Parts: sequence; C-alpha cells; structure tokens
Amino acid sequence: MTVPQERDNLDLAATAQEIADGAQAGSLDHAAAASVAITCATTRDLAHARSVLDGVTPDDVRRAALELFERLSVQDGRGPG
Repeated sequence: MTVPQERDNLDLAATAQEIADGAQAGSLDHAAAASVAITCATTRDLAHARSVLDGVTPDDVRRAALELFERLSVQDGRGPG
C-alpha cells in the first residue's frame, strides 16, 4: 500500500491544464479545470489555492473546481485522483 503524497501547486496546475485542454470549450469541466490550473499556478501553496478557489463564481463552477482540486491534490502512486 502506498502512502498518499501531497502534490505541489505547479504539478497540480499542469494536470488541471491538461484536463482543461481536453474538455469542450465553454463546458463546466473546462471552466472548473481552467480555474484550478490558473489558481494553482498563481498561488504559493495548496492551502492558499484552496482558499482562492472558495471565491470562484458562479457557484456551479466553484463546486466543480473544488471537487477537481480535492481529487487532484492527493496522489496515491497510481496517478492523480
């Protein structure tokens, strides 16, 4: 069994950007992933990124972004999520 390891902001930003690039432009998935990518690339640590994502609007994008952030922020050795 592998112990979960916290990922750093730039690693998480790169993964979120890959997801955004693969999502349909204008979709909720694209907006959420782009929000996570930009936020993680411009904040100092995961706690700071999480607090910034709490302010994303509209509500549906915030919920989707926080869900994606939580899923990506821990890596268990088998890849993201």
